[in-house]
Amino acid sequence: MNHYWNETWKTKLFDIFNFIILLIFTLIVIYPLWLELMISLNDPSQKPIGEVVFWTQYMTLDAYKILFKDSNILRGTIISILRVVIGTTCTLFCTGLLAYVTTIRRFKGRNFLRKVYIITMYFSGGLIPTYLLMVNLKLTNTFWVYIIPCLFSAYYMLLIASYIQSIPEALFEAARIDGCSELGIYAKIVLPVCVPVFAAVAVYLAVGHWNSWFDVLIYNPKGQWDTLQVYLRRILLESEAAAKVSEVSNAESKLRNMTSESVRAATTIVVTVPILLVYPFFQKYFISGITIGSVKQ
Repeated sequence: MNHYWNETWKTKLFDIFNFIILLIFTLIVIYPLWLELMISLNDPSQKPIGEVVFWTQYMTLDAYKILFKDSNILRGTIISILRVVIGTTCTLFCTGLLAYVTTIRRFKGRNFLRKVYIITMYFSGGLIPTYLLMVNLKLTNTFWVYIIPCLFSAYYMLLIASYIQSIPEALFEAARIDGCSELGIYAKIVLPVCVPVFAAVAVYLAVGHWNSWFDVLIYNPKGQWDTLQVYLRRILLESEAAAKVSEVSNAESKLRNMTSESVRAATTIVVTVPILLVYPFFQKYFISGITIGSVKQ
């Protein structure tokens, strides 16, 4: 009885200690985002930015009004959402199909194909050859320049292929005996069974597409397909430039710097929050053992 009590107490003590550590770690992760939110809502004319620590009593939406007064913000948001949805879906399907091809045992060229894609992870043509390629393919100033170059990813191909290899081969053989094509096997077996790894890759792809802005500046010089991040970056640069105007007095310059900080914080919140709202919908798929019970003994 005493031994059982000692083990129970040790378990509870470990749970308490583990909870405290995780709570501290969570606060460390959340606090920077919370501070940015408070700075974005703070009125710099009432309370300097440097005095904002946990909460501000002088709240204002002026920083967000500066961001959303631009009529192009809505257009940029729609383009960013389309890029995330279409880009993530197309890349998942194409890269997943490539990963499945490299795992088919009777396909003799699968090892060679995998090595060719692995080489692309270490060697690249560079920015200038890539840009010239996009120009020759007439993809510049089009929406598809965001989608087509990202259809296949060697890194994600390896991740998905490793997961597919954990699926019992009996599932594929049974489907082939029933007359199912390889594309049908991919659609009816691989996609449903590999939901966890596809969900994980989807989060990475969505974050990458949402945060991307450099390729927009390079491949979209006319600005017809500018994303939300480019418009926000432009507003932020204009706000910072206004804060450095030499004709204003020192006091006014200080206030402008504080406003620039508020706009920067508001930009961080606008860019970060939407992608944070996507994660909970994929979290439930981050599990293992989904193939348990697929093959009857």
